[in-house]
Amino acid sequence: MRLFVAINFPETLRQSLWSATESLRAGVLPVRWVKPEAMHLTLKFLGEVGDERQGELVDALQRAAAASRAVTVTVGDFGVFPDARRPRVLWAGVSPEPGLELLQHHVEQEFGPLGFPPEGRPFRPHLTLGRVERDARAAAFRGLDGLLGRVSFEETVTVSSVELMRSTPTRTGAEYQLVSSGRLS
Repeated sequence: MRLFVAINFPETLRQSLWSATESLRAGVLPVRWVKPEAMHLTLKFLGEVGDERQGELVDALQRAAAASRAVTVTVGDFGVFPDARRPRVLWAGVSPEPGLELLQHHVEQEFGPLGFPPEGRPFRPHLTLGRVERDARAAAFRGLDGLLGRVSFEETVTVSSVELMRSTPTRTGAEYQLVSSGRLS
């Protein structure tokens, strides 16, 4: 099974974000858009993992959650990875609160000894809005900075749990299922 550790935001936030970004989807950008129900903040991607390891992964999730407190974060700001000239991912940013960074650190600490080494790049909390199609030309993204700058959205929520999620690839995009949830202290 293909697994990752994530924060799943309330449906109301995801629906509001979907509505706020309608102007981006209305254009002709060569992007595969993420549906609201699939929007999440990935804390750690685990990859393909055998079913027999589920118990130890759930235990690691519970330990990471128990070591972390609920945290208030703000979703807003918009950008792209790696840059606007040749974007691959369009995203909504999540405020880099110290409590969120500590939660992500606890996840890394608990999953590292299980054979999931820390990410080699800094933690950049975000929700993926869309992925650029492979054959997209750079010219299709002229003016993207302006489009992103016109999107108005900011919502603050309290994160009180962290989830172990299963990702199942389909022709229309990945489908996600909850494996286990850990309540933050």
